[in-house]
Amino acid sequence: MGWDVVRLLTLVAVWSRSIGRFRGSMTSTDKSGVSPVNTSDSAFRRFSVAPMLDWTDRHCRTFHRKLTQHAVLYTEMITTGAIIFGKGDYLHFGEHEMPVALQLGGSDPKALAECAKRAEQYGYNEVNLNVGCPSDRVQNGRFGACLMAEPELVAECVAAMKGEVSIPVTVKTRIGIDEQDSYEFLTRLIDASKTAGCDDFIIHARKAWLQGLSPKENREIPPLDYPRVYKLKQDYSDLHISINGGVKTIEECQHHLAHLDGVMIGREAYSNPFMLAEVDSALYGAPAFTQTRHQVVRSMYDYIEAEMSKGANFWHIARHMLGIFQNQPGARGFRRHLSENGHGKSADISVMEKALTFVPEQ
Repeated sequence: MGWDVVRLLTLVAVWSRSIGRFRGSMTSTDKSGVSPVNTSDSAFRRFSVAPMLDWTDRHCRTFHRKLTQHAVLYTEMITTGAIIFGKGDYLHFGEHEMPVALQLGGSDPKALAECAKRAEQYGYNEVNLNVGCPSDRVQNGRFGACLMAEPELVAECVAAMKGEVSIPVTVKTRIGIDEQDSYEFLTRLIDASKTAGCDDFIIHARKAWLQGLSPKENREIPPLDYPRVYKLKQDYSDLHISINGGVKTIEECQHHLAHLDGVMIGREAYSNPFMLAEVDSALYGAPAFTQTRHQVVRSMYDYIEAEMSKGANFWHIARHMLGIFQNQPGARGFRRHLSENGHGKSADISVMEKALTFVPEQ
């Protein structure tokens, strides 16, 4: 598609956003009337938990929200086809999860626009386009990291979504793909998306190999290049730039925030979730978190019982809590008991209570 059409779509998006101001401008709320989240606040997305396939479902997000009130929590990547044609309600979430962002996988502008519109109606605070996943399955659907080679298509997708919603539309991408890993290759994508109306990018500071590496290997083998992301912020000071990849501690977050607008953590937040308890005080100036790990676990009981009364499986919730005692005495016993006894149909919070006895309460 030519740049003249992209610019036309951008003008349409701008017009639509002006109409959107009558619907609440840069705030977002769900249908139940929960207090709006100010997505134009400079602190919004200072810290976020990455979208992780098979991990960051609504049960995981509910658990993480017990530990941080400010972090933006992302869904797993959900494809446009699943949302539009699937039988399940893939967009359902609870207001207690907010602020929450929907990550979309797709490359059809019309389908993405429809899904973004539905996301806003559901109350999501942000819609994010996946331009970073390197898996074969995703490539076969012509979305994810392979879209880095098609900046004009990404721009068309962004413009189409911006034309339908007033909530932020963001892009998560890598610094390059295969042998196309120059700084100029990255900025072509940034320039095209910016022209289409995107002003917020999350950059995974590794390139992706589209052939020869598994998604797991693509998260570990390509070297991190934080300075390239810093340079991007220097050259595009008007854009909100967040970094992702290899960040494990709050101290590392603070270091990156001296150069950038936001930090996104993935695997560490999942495997060691209690690190999220430091986020609000260290990065947002909120009072220190005072609950113990045992108290956090027990604070999930009402939710677990409510979900199980609707037919949810205990393990589908409990599995996200395995890492709560990471590096603590008794953590192995806690994980073992939960893993060995949490799968059965009769498993309930009594299994969790028994697992807690393996860990000294502090």
